[in-house]
Amino acid sequence: MIRVTGSGLVALVLLAGLAAQTPGVHPLSGRRFAPVMGYQGAEWLERIERDEEEAPDVALSVLKIPKGASVADIGAGSGYMTVKLAARVGPTGRVFANDVQPQMLDMLARRLARQRIANVTMVQGTVDDPKLPPSSVDLELMVDVYHELSQPQAMLRHLREALKPGGRLVLLEYRKEDPSIPIRPEHKMSVAEAKLEVEAEGFTLSKVDDALPRQHILIFTMKP
Repeated sequence: MIRVTGSGLVALVLLAGLAAQTPGVHPLSGRRFAPVMGYQGAEWLERIERDEEEAPDVALSVLKIPKGASVADIGAGSGYMTVKLAARVGPTGRVFANDVQPQMLDMLARRLARQRIANVTMVQGTVDDPKLPPSSVDLELMVDVYHELSQPQAMLRHLREALKPGGRLVLLEYRKEDPSIPIRPEHKMSVAEAKLEVEAEGFTLSKVDDALPRQHILIFTMKP
């Protein structure tokens, strides 16, 4: 199970909430892929402590997302970040909320209806393809998602195709370099691992921002 502490509370994601998979290993970095959190663990995504532990609004401010932008929330889950992105891009912008689990997308659909959010398009992807239109988005955001990809090389190639010229791919990942961060090692990534893996698929690590309490903000742009 995954153990995360915050505000004196312990959040547990039971093994029943992890999608069954045989963990693979990245051929370049040797990093072992983490198991995917299943829809049964969606409550952990909405935990009260998340705002303090991850400071998501700080992350989005660092990214300076303009009104009218087209962005993709890859691995959107129940929509915690999706609704924040929808507010940032405004009514003239568009958010593509991607997930591989239809149950997560069902939760997100109910959330969007409840909050009357109309600028989000839901997209069910696969483990190796986000199913985004070519050259369709200015920003692709993966929050605590990349380390769980079982086919990261294929996924990155498709993500590159979906970016507009000058677009950005952004990973938020718990800092593996800091052993004091209370989350299992396979759910963390180092800057060196991310740089090695992502740059091999046609990206350049253009900025590392550590403004967040526990996560790296890793900003990649496309190589010419």
